[in-house]
Amino acid sequence: MTDLDLVSRQALVDNGFTPDESADVRTELATLRAPAAEPGLRDMRALVWSSIDNPTSKDLDQIEVAEASADGSIVLRIGIADVDALVPKGSAIDRH
Repeated sequence: MTDLDLVSRQALVDNGFTPDESADVRTELATLRAPAAEPGLRDMRALVWSSIDNPTSKDLDQIEVAEASADGSIVLRIGIADVDALVPKGSAIDRH
């Protein structure tokens, strides 16, 4: 784990989150099927995203990242998760 990973993990714990999933969650995760990839979509999980959800939110489904472009401008990316597309309401993953 990097220092940023450790700081992020501690921030989750300090704000009442449980960063480690339970056995029930791991079992459900193993059965999830990814949706069909749409043309033009890119995997951007390696970027250092941060949450833009309000401080009392516990779902963390809105994120942002800013990147400097080669020309010096800033690109702001915003991600909004459609959790219902894969995670059934009331499931172990949903509760986590």
